Amino acid sequence: MIWYPARVLLPVGIVAGLILGCAHGRAATQRDAAADPDPAPPPPSSSTVTADDIARQPTVPLEHLIAGRVAGVRVTQAPGGGISIQIRGRSSFVLSNEPLFVVDGFPITPGPNGTLSWLNPHDIASIEVLKDAASTAMYGVRGGNGVIVIKTKRSDQ
Repeated sequence: MIWYPARVLLPVGIVAGLILGCAHGRAATQRDAAADPDPAPPPPSSSTVTADDIARQPTVPLEHLIAGRVAGVRVTQAPGGGISIQIRGRSSFVLSNEPLFVVDGFPITPGPNGTLSWLNPHDIASIEVLKDAASTAMYGVRGGNGVIVIKTKRSDQ
């Protein structure tokens, strides 16, 4: 019997597993594509609230429009009247968990209570909530807690 140190066997096992895993994954992909020519799209990593949705509830604050329509978004109201929005839960115990707000391409900070009361809901064309790393990558570290992109009707003119 030949004895090999564990330091040699571990890298060889990892390399063999990667090669076999890649070959198996490629064969499965080709077989699935042949069986189903129209594969189901991946789950959405972003959700959009349109101006029509906003027009149905004109007196609701902007933060509450997002709460009931976008999965994974939690809006909580503090006793003093402040509002906290979290996308996909808490990501840090020490730092802020607030998402990045982008209005017409410009990153903004919400008011002192976390509200966007200065923005009229009738001026909004769409609100898009970006949740995963692939869709928030262009915003860098600031998009780590998610991004809420607001497009106003004035930006289209």
